[in-house]
Amino acid sequence: MSSLKDLPQKSCADCSTIIKKTGKTNCYGAPADRPARPGYCPAEAYATTISESFAKYQTDDDDARLAFVAAKVEGLCYESVAGTDAVAAHWTRVEDLIALARLMGYEKIGIATCIGLLDECQRLSDILRAQGLQPFSACCKAGSIDKLEQGLADADKIRPGNFEAACNPIAQARIFNEMGTDMNVIVGLCVGHDMLFSKYSDAPVTTLVVKDRVTGHNPVAVLYGQNAYYKRLQKAPVLSDEEVARHREEIEERGKRYAGRGTREP
Repeated sequence: MSSLKDLPQKSCADCSTIIKKTGKTNCYGAPADRPARPGYCPAEAYATTISESFAKYQTDDDDARLAFVAAKVEGLCYESVAGTDAVAAHWTRVEDLIALARLMGYEKIGIATCIGLLDECQRLSDILRAQGLQPFSACCKAGSIDKLEQGLADADKIRPGNFEAACNPIAQARIFNEMGTDMNVIVGLCVGHDMLFSKYSDAPVTTLVVKDRVTGHNPVAVLYGQNAYYKRLQKAPVLSDEEVARHREEIEERGKRYAGRGTREP
C-alpha cells in the first residue's frame, strides 16, 4: 500500500482560495487576464500528460466524440440572463443525461439500481421512455445469493441472523453487456459496488444517484456541514486504526480461504 508521503501536500483543491479572491484561476481564465500558475500546479509536473490526453479529443474515435458531445451538453445546459452578462443553468442532471444520450445516438439505456431505490428507478425509466429512449434496469441483488456465500460472517450483515442477499454489480454489468446497452446509469449503488459495475461494463457509465443513506443521497451536504453537523469528520477518524487493523485481518483471512478458486463460473 502506498504511503501518504507519495503524494504532494498541495493540489488543485488549494486553488479554491485563489478563485474566492479573484473569481478565476490560471486554468480558468483568459490567457491575458489570469492569475499566475502556483508552484504546486499539476499542469507543470504533468504537462506532457495533459497535452497527450487532449490530443485524444482531436481525433475521430469514440472517446473524442463523447468528449465533444459532453462539452456540447455543458454549453446547452446554460442560458443567458436577459439584460445582463450572466448565465444560469436551466437543465437538471436528468436532462443532461437525456441530451447526451440523444446527441450520441444512444437508445438502449441500462440502469444499475440499488434495490432501495426501485421507486426512483421506475420514475427515471418513465422519463426515459417519454423521451424516446429504451430503459432496462437490473437490481443490485440479482440472483438473491446470501452474503454468507461471499465469505462474510453473519455478524457482518445489517441484521445478523437473517437472510441478506449480496449485491452483485458484476452480474448487473454483464447483463447489460449481453443486452448490448449503449449507455449505463448508476442509481444508488454502494461505494465499491459502483466501482465493480463500472469496471465490468462494456458501455460508458454515468452516475445519476450517489448512495448516501444519511443525507438523502446528497453526499455534498457533508462538505457544506463541516462547521456544524459533520464537524466530527475534521476531529475524529471514521474508523480507528485498531478497527481498520481488525477488519483488514478479517479481509485477509477471507482471501486465504478463497485463494486458488479463481473465477467461479455460474
